[in-house]
Amino acid sequence: MRLPAEWEPQSGIQLTWPHKDTEWYELDKVLDCYVDIAYNILRFEPLMIVARNIEEAKKEIVGIAGRKGIEIDFNRIYFHEAPLNDTWARDHGGIAVYGDNGEKYLYDFVFNGWGLKFASNLDNMITKTIFSDGAFEDDVMGVDMRPYVLEGGSIDTDGQGTLLTTTECLCSVNRNEYLDKEEIEGELKSAFGLERILWLDHGTIIGDDTDSHVDILARFCNPHTIAYMQCTDTEDPHYEELSAMERQLRTFRTMDGKPYDLVPLPLPDPLYIDDYRLPASYANFLIVNGGVLLPGTGSGSEKDEIARKRLQEVFPDRKVVLVDCKALLSGHGSLHCVTMQFPKGYLRNNNIQR
Repeated sequence: MRLPAEWEPQSGIQLTWPHKDTEWYELDKVLDCYVDIAYNILRFEPLMIVARNIEEAKKEIVGIAGRKGIEIDFNRIYFHEAPLNDTWARDHGGIAVYGDNGEKYLYDFVFNGWGLKFASNLDNMITKTIFSDGAFEDDVMGVDMRPYVLEGGSIDTDGQGTLLTTTECLCSVNRNEYLDKEEIEGELKSAFGLERILWLDHGTIIGDDTDSHVDILARFCNPHTIAYMQCTDTEDPHYEELSAMERQLRTFRTMDGKPYDLVPLPLPDPLYIDDYRLPASYANFLIVNGGVLLPGTGSGSEKDEIARKRLQEVFPDRKVVLVDCKALLSGHGSLHCVTMQFPKGYLRNNNIQR
């Protein structure tokens, strides 16, 4: 088995569309942000939208796009309908895995609302629902991974047998309480064909509900480069944990024994709802075909541009695009959290709604 890296060729990106019963603060601003994300994904590749009601979602997209003066190419959107609790596609979405002889598997792990924090009964069924609805090519084999609990945002891979994750999340007692760390590592290696796992024992972002998902802390950019959140302000409450994470990252080695090229991304300027600090992170970027979508804070911060320039240096053959994702922070996540990529050959391309 092989878990592909995010930078490998993709067939499309999944978005799960918000509606009035989803847990979003200021839904109108969130929908604006989703349309911006959809528009920018479509600049690079097709998009699959899972919605509670397809016609309602289309109407919202048309209205918002018209107001923004942007054009959405519906010929490159695949729509599927499913009941849903919330819209965090990274964590309820299926995870694509290749077999030894090129077989295409779609793993459907249990999603339990980030350790039983939120309702997830409907979201846990989304992958099965859209699989049955023909969202994927005929040669993609669905694999029910019950009873194992795993969210896509909790893992990151170089596509060559190394997985990056966090101890706090994967060893949470509210996920796989009967497995210890060694057993969890064995399960992951078996499922994904891994040679090794790099465990981060430090790192947290205030306001995060996920028990430190790795996709808000540190990300592979290629097999020898990791971009990570850095805090240089000794007065900031993130300083100790992120500095400890930085020190641990410096001890990690590539498969051939060399230190990783580490790319620090600045900690965004603090953003709040009332007195609650929101979990902003530039590490929550999405790699797409020919591009990288970077969540901006929408505040005109110089740090947005610093993060963009640093990632552009790491991805010289891709266009790094800032997308204002401030509205998503009210739900305690951002751009990578609301998307899920599928490798080339996974999404069914004759299913386009016209």
